[in-house]
Amino acid sequence: MRSVLTELLRIEVNDPRLTGVTVSLVRLSADRSKAKVYFSVIGDEEREREAGDGFSAASAFMRRQLGTKMRLRVLPSLEFFRDTSYEYGDRMERLFDRLSESGMLPPTDDSDRSKEDS
Repeated sequence: MRSVLTELLRIEVNDPRLTGVTVSLVRLSADRSKAKVYFSVIGDEEREREAGDGFSAASAFMRRQLGTKMRLRVLPSLEFFRDTSYEYGDRMERLFDRLSESGMLPPTDDSDRSKEDS
């Protein structure tokens, strides 16, 4: 489903607000009636809002196309959410760096890690 939605964004959806938006994850409910679509976009909060507005406008079209391309009996309703996992991962990495620099984490021994990779 994610690949079909990605392809729709790339080729068939002509909304400039959705240019450069990536579908990163789709979670389908157990009864397949709802699909939570997570997207990522590079930019500020205004850009994120524009992408959300673009998805709101294109949702019905994307849902119909999804049903046609995937031949689904039940068309799930599409809900769009901004994927914040990249920012979360970056924030955690910076936190670990600060903890390590302040001596609150034991130093990592890169030589042991390179031996394990061999």
